[in-house]
Amino acid sequence: MTCWQCGREIKLLAAERVSTRDTCPGCDADLHVCRNCRHFDPTAHNECREDQAEWVRTKDRNNYCDYFSPVTVVGGATRGKTSAPEDAKKKFDQLFGKL
Repeated sequence: MTCWQCGREIKLLAAERVSTRDTCPGCDADLHVCRNCRHFDPTAHNECREDQAEWVRTKDRNNYCDYFSPVTVVGGATRGKTSAPEDAKKKFDQLFGKL
């Protein structure tokens, strides 16, 4: 997983869960936070793509959400966060060419 604040990669074992008290070894930021969850989406209702999750006021402080699932890193690319607009435009241009 990656830290939402400093971007540091944090290695987790497959069976290891992120505790509500876990912090980043690099910047000491809380890790069990909405901004570090794969369901976090600033454009979604309550900024969460999980329909059954309860509303959380502060997205960068630890919480007790049962649906928390850490953002994973695959081959140096972060999975679970929305793509930048430039990436979307680049993919569109690759698919349809420049119009």
